Amino acid sequence: MIWPPPERALEGDRVRLEPLVEDHREPLRSVADHPEVWQWTDRRVTESKQGFDQWFDGRLLARKLGEEHAFATLKVDGEPLGSSSYLAPRPIHDGVEIGWTWLTPSAWRSGANVEAKLLMLGFAFEQLGCMRVELKTDARNERSRGAMEALPAKFEGIFRKHMRMPVTGVRDSAYFSVVDDEWPSVRENLKQRLAGAREVGSA
Repeated sequence: MIWPPPERALEGDRVRLEPLVEDHREPLRSVADHPEVWQWTDRRVTESKQGFDQWFDGRLLARKLGEEHAFATLKVDGEPLGSSSYLAPRPIHDGVEIGWTWLTPSAWRSGANVEAKLLMLGFAFEQLGCMRVELKTDARNERSRGAMEALPAKFEGIFRKHMRMPVTGVRDSAYFSVVDDEWPSVRENLKQRLAGAREVGSA
């Protein structure tokens, strides 16, 4: 497995994922001020200007240290939508996690998350050489769990008292995964969902 990932953007028909840099700070801040986006991750982000800066600085530092590889999620015209990251790399075991994923509410159910996952999973399996890609969420986050099941990723169970979260306290985490043997069928499903979304949008 290749880690850290090459410094390149991932481009689709709807979204473009650019490796996160300082220039993305203010554009992303402008679409991040929605408490519902951070309900299950870090509610401090919308409590103050410093909250967003702490989140953003954390992603830049983790990327510099080689612990994460964050992307800014943009429309193809450059409009900011959110962010997503590769986390918890395990190069010896060819595994990585996709997480810290958020989109501004206007992009929900737009196909942006579907295409972003298609791009990130494809890059992980086809370019980085991953054998396994993990995803996790707060066990109570039904919207996120539904999105993972729709990939489809395989539900692997609940890690009880898995993490201490700001504001919300201790959380249980629901774990999902896609492995390399499953990637061709997952890729086809995502492509079909995107094609269906395009047909609806053109109706």
